[in-house]
Amino acid sequence: MERSTSGYRNGNGSGRNGASTRAIACRSEALLAGLQRFRGVFLVSHINPDPDSLGSMAGLAWLLEHTLGKPTVLTRDGILGRAENRAMVECLNLKLLPIEEVQWSRDWALIMVDSQPGTGRHNVPEEVEVFGVIDHHETLGQLRGIPFVDVRADVGATCTIVASYLQEQNIQPSRAVATALFYGIESEINGYPREASALDDVALERLYPLVDKDLLARIRHARLPLAYFEALLQALQDTFIYDGRLIVSWADELPQPELAGEIADLLLRLEGIEWSLCAGVYQDRLIISLRTAHARGKAGVVLQQVVGELGTAGGHDRRAGGAIPLLNISSTAVEKVCGVLRKRLLQVLRMDECRGQRLVRRKELLENLQA
Repeated sequence: MERSTSGYRNGNGSGRNGASTRAIACRSEALLAGLQRFRGVFLVSHINPDPDSLGSMAGLAWLLEHTLGKPTVLTRDGILGRAENRAMVECLNLKLLPIEEVQWSRDWALIMVDSQPGTGRHNVPEEVEVFGVIDHHETLGQLRGIPFVDVRADVGATCTIVASYLQEQNIQPSRAVATALFYGIESEINGYPREASALDDVALERLYPLVDKDLLARIRHARLPLAYFEALLQALQDTFIYDGRLIVSWADELPQPELAGEIADLLLRLEGIEWSLCAGVYQDRLIISLRTAHARGKAGVVLQQVVGELGTAGGHDRRAGGAIPLLNISSTAVEKVCGVLRKRLLQVLRMDECRGQRLVRRKELLENLQA
């Protein structure tokens, strides 16, 4: 079920300069009203930030600098895995402080973007109070008591929400910030046009003239490391098709967690396939990505049902991600967990339990190894 939750809440129900929240004309005004009393703002996203997270933080920092004049700290939780993400940070000169190095302070506000508290998708200490949440995921987080909440599951990207704040305040972003916001939206809805809302379209149209086209091209076509192709080869050798509609890939060890999503995207393009899942081990977790060709497939809900008590999961109609903590990363232990996932996925998708057909036949694998 889609939801759109927003507003600034405090003890007396008043907003900026004592005005009623209902009287505040736009959501950015509510945000700025609540931040008046803080010296600065920490911006935090989910683990292993993606372009939507990075662009949202960059856009918010620009907004706060040009309205309240408050300092901001953009943080990095986890790693920058995908080549495009690293290129985005490098090309746009985004300064990110590792979250474990943050010196938390009560007179600095904490705003969480592209994520929500209580979802297992960040490493913010429990004792640190969250002032605001700006997100577009359907995943239900722990939002009770948070002063500012703007969660719009009907919007394609968190960057779109941030871009709307800039528009409301009549603030033009720099070329770097415009590029970050544009690429954040583009990467989030790319290939899924039905997930884009009218607000996404407006944001893309307004941002594009301001974008640095050369930098955008460098980000889109970032160079890939050798480890990417090695992991892809391993995944293709352990990929199975079920019922002609579901394809599942066990990628073994992943050089970076986002690769599971890239492989799932690639496999979904196989003719006749309606669902694709890729899972692989990164450090001590099994990373899972699910994709579907169905516009209203509720992939996030499906993956939550599949993962269940084993870990955490969430997402959108056509794509979802999750992670399962592993006490043992031996091949036997991982295969056991993968077997449970495969069985549950077939049940949730109402497919008969069956033996999967290899994408690449074993005979061809042996011939390639001997060549």
